[in-house]
Amino acid sequence: MRLGVVGMIPSNFTEVTPQHLETIRELELTGAAFHYPGEKMSNLQKKELHTVRQTFKDCHMDLVQFGIGYSECLFDPEESVRSSLLKKIYQGIETSRELDSFACLIRTGSLNAKGSYAPSKSNLTLDAKNQLIETLALITSKAEKEGVNVVIETHALTIMGTPEINQEVINEIGSNNLSVVMDYVNHFQNLEHVFNNRDRIHHIFSLMNPISILGHCKDIIISPGLVLHIDEAIPGEGELDLGLALKLWHEAHPDGYMLLEHLPNEDYPQAANNTIRIIRDQSIPLW
Repeated sequence: MRLGVVGMIPSNFTEVTPQHLETIRELELTGAAFHYPGEKMSNLQKKELHTVRQTFKDCHMDLVQFGIGYSECLFDPEESVRSSLLKKIYQGIETSRELDSFACLIRTGSLNAKGSYAPSKSNLTLDAKNQLIETLALITSKAEKEGVNVVIETHALTIMGTPEINQEVINEIGSNNLSVVMDYVNHFQNLEHVFNNRDRIHHIFSLMNPISILGHCKDIIISPGLVLHIDEAIPGEGELDLGLALKLWHEAHPDGYMLLEHLPNEDYPQAANNTIRIIRDQSIPLW
């Protein structure tokens, strides 16, 4: 398997330098990823995108994931909202093509105005699901035309909240250019899942490995409080059997990337060290 990071790159990715990538490589990571706001996508120039692509190539670093940032919902009932969002996503797909990134990341969004990962009953209706599939079909058509892999970030609080729903939606679209991110921590929904996580990990990977082309590597902790708080943690510092998760990933995707993410830059050395130790403990080859 391969290991990379979402982070350690300037917020304006066009400012990336060989020094940024060498710092990542010093952690024994071979891939990097970044996001960019959808509303600014049209400002990017081909020349600067090609410069970034060449910088990665010269540093022998893989550009694994290019994420499109936006707040809108793929299944918003207003056609004008969807049309505006599709324009951003199409530009993002074109940007991913020019960067030669392995995948272009999108999210489903939510009908809750508080945010893309804020839950809403309206997300769970048949109309919402049908509209999601219709919009994803349009995105997939663009991705196929541009030769780009599009991956969807899914989560327990979203319309694609379970491995079963993920599998159903991806199979409905039926394209090699559309898949989901193997972000396994996003599909733990209760205490039993966390404390008996080997069973949950087997279940998640059995359904999502066949519809994933890259993954996100994190851990889970249960935070104190009177309601359930399932929070992300540095790999190797939480409850999960990450050895099992990484083994199942490697068996299905021996050349596939897992990306460290959602950490301040100063925590990535520990995250990388922990994850590499776990990988080697499992006798998994790390490319």
